[in-house]
Amino acid sequence: MQKISVIIIAGNEEKNMAECLESVRWADEIVVVDSESTDRTVEIARRFTDKVFVKKWGGYTSQKNFSLQKASNEWVLSLDADERVSPELQEEIFKLDFSKDDGFYLPRRNYFLNKVIRSCGWSPDYQLRLFKKSKTTLTDRQVHEGFVVDGKKGYLKSELIHYTHTTIWGTLTKINEYSTLEAIEKSKRIRANGFHIFVEPIWAFFHHFILRRGFTDGVHGLMVSLIHSMTKTQVYIKIWEMQNVREKK
Repeated sequence: MQKISVIIIAGNEEKNMAECLESVRWADEIVVVDSESTDRTVEIARRFTDKVFVKKWGGYTSQKNFSLQKASNEWVLSLDADERVSPELQEEIFKLDFSKDDGFYLPRRNYFLNKVIRSCGWSPDYQLRLFKKSKTTLTDRQVHEGFVVDGKKGYLKSELIHYTHTTIWGTLTKINEYSTLEAIEKSKRIRANGFHIFVEPIWAFFHHFILRRGFTDGVHGLMVSLIHSMTKTQVYIKIWEMQNVREKK
């Protein structure tokens, strides 16, 4: 087995940090990059690794690039603080033939309010998270940044566990942040109007709830679809505001 560095960026993640790091105790190296947390994130991280760095928040891509630079091993596994490596995934990684590929996609098991969501495009939700450092770069995006591997890529079968939405309050806070970042990004290439504000959220709900069979997950699927629609509403309203409303000085 190749030596593996685990990289994690975090900010005010004391509720997640211990469980996340416990799931990767087996790694040869753990690198945590904290964005000046005001809770116990750094204190908890230092129980698991001496490679804890504090860096002022510069965006998702900047933080992850910094964490990648701090990894000393060629093979890197990237995690978010709300993710866990399952025992099955750990075992599969241990048995991997690393000589055939330069990166691997991991399927994610996504939870919404303690229920696994298998619809709405949330499953298997493959993420490119295990890769050769020398072959990997990051996309330069405001949100939903991703790793790009220059080489052959394989797929693992065992799931990465993702506790993405544990409370409605946390979800609403998150979509407010993400919709702002998405609006900033999209405002550079589209102009929003009333048509976008009205139609895009309706299409987003229909796409998730009907085409992606959100109805098969019952009330949870309905809520996921509605929240996706709410996110798109915020995105296009914020784009319109950026393009049409001047802030008073």
